[in-house]
Amino acid sequence: MTLVDPEGLPEIEACRQVAIASGSRMVFIAGQVAWDAAGVTVGAGDLAAQVEQCCLDVATGPAAAGATFADAAKPTAYVVDRTPDKMAQFMEGATRAARKPGTVPAAPATLVGVQALGIPDHLVEIEAVAVLD
Repeated sequence: MTLVDPEGLPEIEACRQVAIASGSRMVFIAGQVAWDAAGVTVGAGDLAAQVEQCCLDVATGPAAAGATFADAAKPTAYVVDRTPDKMAQFMEGATRAARKPGTVPAAPATLVGVQALGIPDHLVEIEAVAVLD
């Protein structure tokens, strides 16, 4: 996969604007929330901690198909009660996750504000589509 910022579109530090993927297998990673392996919520009330956990969980999903987070062509994040001031917390969590091996959240991403998620303690959910050869 090649990640690019085409001329004429803004460069965004956290991600690229376009992912050019060539592969024959697609991997769909279900929305991941801030749960640890035992199903316990991580970072209750802490958006940055929950984003970090979600990114780590999204990185774990592609491994089942022989892929890594770097193969994720399109992550989508759903943030509860999203307001502009929450972006710093979101980016802090994504940056912390990116420092850990196996996570490279640089593909084009979409962030959507939602009223609520399935569990009241969850502040964010991240899903992704990966492309493999």
